[in-house]
Amino acid sequence: LSSSQIYPIHLPRETRTRWALLICNIEFEHFSKRNGAKADVEGMTKLLEGLGYMVDIHHNLTSQEMATVMKDFADREEHRTSDSTFLVFMSHGVRAGLCGTKSRDESTDILSLNTIYEKFNNKHCRALLGKPKVVIIQSCRGDNKETVIVSDSADPAMPTPSSAHMTPAQLEDDASRQVHLESDFATLHSCTPDTVSWRDPEIGSLFIQGLIEQFRDHAYNSDLQEIFRKVQYSFREFPRQMPSQERTTLSRKFYLFPGH
Repeated sequence: LSSSQIYPIHLPRETRTRWALLICNIEFEHFSKRNGAKADVEGMTKLLEGLGYMVDIHHNLTSQEMATVMKDFADREEHRTSDSTFLVFMSHGVRAGLCGTKSRDESTDILSLNTIYEKFNNKHCRALLGKPKVVIIQSCRGDNKETVIVSDSADPAMPTPSSAHMTPAQLEDDASRQVHLESDFATLHSCTPDTVSWRDPEIGSLFIQGLIEQFRDHAYNSDLQEIFRKVQYSFREFPRQMPSQERTTLSRKFYLFPGH
């Protein structure tokens, strides 16, 4: 694989300032306490520190407080001398997003997932332009607990090749380089839309614990999306929950330890 297809890690470890953000809501005014979540925080903190990140940890925030914490984190000067970031969110959740501590239902005190991408896009977080932004979300996204029996069906018609990569002749090349508003994100959600994520009150959520295990075993030689796939594969015997890769705009492979 040529180096141009791998995200560069420019700085030596001594001068690199990798930071990760971890927000975990455990206590809520109107919802049940998320027992076992403390184990998730401890496990993820240890993992991220092992991957070379300083971890900025926050507990029990409203949606507005979460947005403020994200903005402050996005403004950190250290991102200029970093090569990437991890953004980890753990809370109760609904289809539309993550529950703040004052949430009562699907429409009160909800942090829209769009807000995460907005705070860290290339307009609002210039210091992370062109650098991987890894989003990990542990939350329910609805209350559908059913499993389904899969039927085999014929392949849908092959999609026609997109014309998006074709440049119309009348377009001119401006000297100033433009970039996409949103790029270099990779997201792994604990479950698919409308479904439930499961948590053990003693050892923590199945998703976070499984993710920690896969990163520990494979971060030294697998790229990020391959590790995500391994997490998904590990759920094949648990049909009630399937982690989901979403809104991923990585254009290269991201190795935490390239050239190990």
